[in-house]
Amino acid sequence: MGERVRTSWKGGDRGQVTIEFLGMTPTIIVTLVVLWQVVLVGYAFTLAGNAADEAVSAGTAAQYDREAKCEQAGLDKLSGAWKEGTTATCGGSGTGYITSDVSIKVPVLFPGTINFPFTVKGHAGAVEEAKN
Repeated sequence: MGERVRTSWKGGDRGQVTIEFLGMTPTIIVTLVVLWQVVLVGYAFTLAGNAADEAVSAGTAAQYDREAKCEQAGLDKLSGAWKEGTTATCGGSGTGYITSDVSIKVPVLFPGTINFPFTVKGHAGAVEEAKN
């Protein structure tokens, strides 16, 4: 009863870790791709909000041609890949309160390639500066 039977494998468990890692590689890659895409969506929200802030700031300071300057300022700070498909609109001229809306298309994995069919929107508003 007290005897133990010892079995000896010639190779032991050598190579087991390699096989398990290879099996997990697709899961690791998919996880990294999903995390990268989440980062791009978050960055698009940041860019849209900042572009709307820049646009409304330029719009409140403009003496003439307010809407054109507002829209231009909303697109100025975006790089070429992010600028594609981005729209900036400004309104509220004459009401004392200027608003800006910026819509940025969210790219799939890399800016400048394919975009998702939805956009991220940024909105900002500010009171017109007094004219002296």
